[in-house]
Order: sequence, then C-alpha cells, then structure tokens
Amino acid sequence: MIVKRTRLFSYKYPKLILFLTFVLIAYYLLNNELFTNIISSLGAYKYLGEFIGGLLFSFGFTTPLAIAIFLKITPSNIFLAAMIGGFGALISDLIIFKFIKFSFEGEFRKLKKERPFLFMKKNVMSHINPKISHYITFAFAGMLFASPLPNEAAVLVLAGISKINIRTLAIISFVFNTIGIFILLIL
Repeated sequence: MIVKRTRLFSYKYPKLILFLTFVLIAYYLLNNELFTNIISSLGAYKYLGEFIGGLLFSFGFTTPLAIAIFLKITPSNIFLAAMIGGFGALISDLIIFKFIKFSFEGEFRKLKKERPFLFMKKNVMSHINPKISHYITFAFAGMLFASPLPNEAAVLVLAGISKINIRTLAIISFVFNTIGIFILLIL
C-alpha cells in the first residue's frame, strides 16, 4: 500500500514551517485591533484569557499565540495573572508528561544504552554526586519551562529520569512557568 504524501509533509522541515506560521499568526494578532478589543473586552473573564494563555504557553507550536495573549492582556495584578497562567501551563505540562512517559518509555531505555549516554555516564556522571546531578537536571528543566522554548523539551528531560515523582514535576512546572509568564507580563 502506497501512502500519498500531503503537501505539508513534502517539505524538508514541515514542523519548522508550521512553527513559523504560528509566529506569523501571533504577529498578526499582536497588530490586529479586533484581537486587542476581544482581549480587552473580556473584563471579568480576563482570568480565563490568562488561563488559556497558560495552556498555550506549554506547547511549542502555540507558544507564540500565548505570548500574543499575554502581551495584550493588561492585568491589574501581575502576580495573580502569572499564577493563573502558570496553573494553565501546569495542566498542559502534565498532559505532555503523561504522553511522553507512556509513548517514549521504550525509547528511553534504548537511548540509555547508546554510546554518547554511556560515555557521559562513565566520564561525567561518575564524578558527580547523583543528588547533585538530579538538581542540575531539575534546574535545567526549570529554565526550559520558564523560557518561551517549547515545554516539551523540559518534560522530555524530566521524563528521561525514570523515577521522577509527578508531584515534583508539578511543582517545578508551576513555579518556573509562573516565573516565565511573570517576566513576560512585566516586559
């Protein structure tokens, strides 16, 4: 059976093209008066916009849309807005984690047996205390969560740790997403 390729997947970098399309949409929304009016007219429902912005903040392709929402929202309380957005991002990150943990578990086991990982384990990790190594991993994942980079990368880093507690993931995700959204709101 031959599967015909669609137009999008005939390009060499379809995901990059899709991401750039979302960046262009976000740019258009930032400069669109109708979008600004919709966000401004939410009034009492502005918290819903912040929550939706948080949900979108976690996914790589929708991060530009989330940034557009956060740049157009003028919250009266930036701390509360960042926390609501952080909670939305937390929910998205938990969904991403469940998907990655379930879908990639076999690949993580195979990946740990590959030459670069064995080299790193032998030459780098053997000289670092395992607790310190975990804290470095958590800090790196936290920086990825706080940045506008796709949270899938941070979740992938944490999902690679076979014994991560969902509670620990939730705390790291909420704290660092909230910090990232707070920084975005004060700019």
